[in-house]
Amino acid sequence: MGAMTVDATVLQVPVPPPARKVPVERTHHGDTFVDSYEWMREKENPELIGYLERENDYTEAVTRHQEPLREAIFNEIKDRTQETDLSVPARKKGWWYYSRTEEGKQYGIQCRVAAEDTGDLRRDWTPPEVVPGQPVPGEQVMLDGNELAEGKPFFSLGGLSVTEDGTLLAYCEDNAGDERFTLRIKDLTTGELLPDEIPDVFYGLSFSPDGSRVYYTVVDDSWRPYQVRSHVLGTPVADDALVYQEDDVAMWTGFEVSADRTQLLISIGCSEYSEYRVLDLEHPEAGLTPLISRDERILYDAEPLTIDGVRHYLLTHDRDARNSMVSLVPEDQFSRPLAEQEWTTVIPHDDAVRINGVSVTRTHLVLSVRKDTIERVQVLPLAGLGTPEQGLPAEPDFDEELFTCNLANAEFDSPIIRLSYTSYLTPPRVYDYVLEDGSLELRKETEVRGGYDPADYVAERHWAPAADGTLIPLSVVRRTDLAQDGTNPAVVYAYGSYEVSMDPAFSIARLSLLDRGIVFVTAHIRGGGEMGRSWYEQGKKLAKKNTFTDFVDATTYLGDSGWADPSRIAAMGGSAGGLLMGAVANLAPEKYRAIVAQVPFVDALTTILDPDLPLSALEWEEWGNPITDPEVYRYMKEYTPYENVRPVAYPRIAAVTSYNDTRVLYVEPAKWVAQLRETATGTEPIVLKTEMDGGHGGASGRYSRWRDVAWDYAFAADAVGATEVLARSTSSVE
Repeated sequence: MGAMTVDATVLQVPVPPPARKVPVERTHHGDTFVDSYEWMREKENPELIGYLERENDYTEAVTRHQEPLREAIFNEIKDRTQETDLSVPARKKGWWYYSRTEEGKQYGIQCRVAAEDTGDLRRDWTPPEVVPGQPVPGEQVMLDGNELAEGKPFFSLGGLSVTEDGTLLAYCEDNAGDERFTLRIKDLTTGELLPDEIPDVFYGLSFSPDGSRVYYTVVDDSWRPYQVRSHVLGTPVADDALVYQEDDVAMWTGFEVSADRTQLLISIGCSEYSEYRVLDLEHPEAGLTPLISRDERILYDAEPLTIDGVRHYLLTHDRDARNSMVSLVPEDQFSRPLAEQEWTTVIPHDDAVRINGVSVTRTHLVLSVRKDTIERVQVLPLAGLGTPEQGLPAEPDFDEELFTCNLANAEFDSPIIRLSYTSYLTPPRVYDYVLEDGSLELRKETEVRGGYDPADYVAERHWAPAADGTLIPLSVVRRTDLAQDGTNPAVVYAYGSYEVSMDPAFSIARLSLLDRGIVFVTAHIRGGGEMGRSWYEQGKKLAKKNTFTDFVDATTYLGDSGWADPSRIAAMGGSAGGLLMGAVANLAPEKYRAIVAQVPFVDALTTILDPDLPLSALEWEEWGNPITDPEVYRYMKEYTPYENVRPVAYPRIAAVTSYNDTRVLYVEPAKWVAQLRETATGTEPIVLKTEMDGGHGGASGRYSRWRDVAWDYAFAADAVGATEVLARSTSSVE
């Protein structure tokens, strides 16, 4: 009987689907690479679709034993989430705007209620009390995502804009996951849609101050935003005016209406330099005026500001200032050669403080800065700006070491600004900061259900030495009751590209890993922005390998620290962090029990060598241009994951992707997994999971997203042997 059972089990071992090989040669700079799986790029090929579906079947078979764990994690997320929830109403002109969610519904509902003007600052700027699950007197539902999504495979909003008088709402809707939206306009007084409907628009949307036209962005064939257009309500879309077109394929275009509502600010830039063209909204017929030309190679942002009746611009720029500084420049200076312009320093350069940007209200300047890796907000009165009477920046005070504080909203005429605050242990909070006296009013802390107690967890900063002596900041989050005895499982997460920082933030889903005894580590590796501009520059182009070796060095440190068992560490990362996952799999496969690569950019060289693929030209400033530069080609060829798969025992790997992703095409992980299977010598499963309906962020709808997270977390937790929730110590004696 026993033998029969064994035989039956053997028959059930799933076999991965065979991938057909069609060798294709790619030659650049005298180097020929033979690519056997490039045929998988044929997205509409029935053979390819069938192959992806067989891969999904294989993945399901290999991970079937994780289903109870996935279900448990999903239910933990659901049970801890206040499902009937809402944002804190934000005031704009005569209305309080907010969004809410309802239990059992996937999508948010956009609402508003009328505001009052009594002349009492506290009263007029205290948001109305909105209680989850209770009807709000006078509530007007502007947009219900659940109604819009009904009967559609995918639903996502790409932008919302309300006219100054509050009568019209413009919104963008995506029903495919490819981030190409349809713009519609709704009359909020009647609830009817206007006949105006504009297909294929990108993020970014704004009404003109008088509400007569709407500005929007369009992408080119390679998915690069390159046009700003203007649609006059009630006219044919075919007549929409082209406000600006950017023809340089390495430049990205966006726009916003200035805080004082006087100008349309069109920003054209890459990560290394930029240019602004501005349109006076009171005299749009005058056309665009350039500020500083891109030829000066300055990376800057601009915000207009009127001082004593004279228009100035606040520039946040990197001119002789690697971490950026803020200068005040009268409008008439821009017509002179740069060397002759008179700029007044408002915030000087500081090697230890990265200036991210500024916002203005009628009375104050609001700075977003990064100091000691932490993003914070500082506030400065406009009175005396740029003169010896200028005040000192004030910063709201918080009591945690690792936190994130961002400006959430600063209406130009408002006496308060709204701040968002979170940390690894503190669920998102909303504060109102009173500009006049610097007082903080807590408006909301997101509720975590199920008896969450922050005292049960600890978040600490560690520093891991890299091979070259650089200290890499790590954020280590764990249960308070774990012992430093070298036995704990761990998950290491990182991104490390585009100067993006992985800032402290609360995650309900992460509690499911922490409660299973997993030490969760975020490695703030070079290529990100956590330690200022130079941290980014040390992890891009011909220094990119620092990103990968930093991650491996952080893993080594963790295994030596006593907080983790070196044989029970999983790695996780997405998009450019998925490239990181592929690179560390090749560099140090023995250090990881499992790797979860989400929408991974693992065939980077093939992609960037093809200027017609989405976003390729925009990538040259990050990785270098391997088409024209043989040194960049050689360097990328040494680390790009797909081309460096080798005959070693890889850990178990899950590559998770979306068929409709426009940022990292499904073909990259599909080719990578096929190459890994062909080459690897180990016995661990390597799986490809493709969401056939989603985009770069996976499926749409919050329950679908929770299931995606639960799948990824269960894969990692199962690999490191952390499937059961640990009992809590009830003893008060240590």
